[in-house]
Amino acid sequence: MIQLRSILKVADNSGAKRVACIMVYGGYKKKVAHIGDIIALSVKEALPHSMVKKGQVLQAVVVRTRKENRRKDGTYIRFSDNAVVIIDKKTKEPKGTRIFGPVPREIKNLGFTKIASLATEVL
Repeated sequence: MIQLRSILKVADNSGAKRVACIMVYGGYKKKVAHIGDIIALSVKEALPHSMVKKGQVLQAVVVRTRKENRRKDGTYIRFSDNAVVIIDKKTKEPKGTRIFGPVPREIKNLGFTKIASLATEVL
């Protein structure tokens, strides 16, 4: 569960390291984001000379959450951190060229096939 002001890791090589959620997209008064939801975020910490800068407002898709996510078959999946992948606003494609760490297969089912194909492991 990602909500306003949640601090998240960035799971790609776009240059951002830590970001803060500033808005959850997807409906009237939606407060929390789960795996696969799109959020607006502000970059809090970034690498020097990278494509994203500190203070930039970007969009990202949530790929890992500490809160467990129930699947249709009754199993649950939970990760050890909260992580996002920064995406382009118009095309919804990832800005980075590499994805670090595992991502759940729900990401591919929600239409982010490029993220799933770039990931090191799909659970």
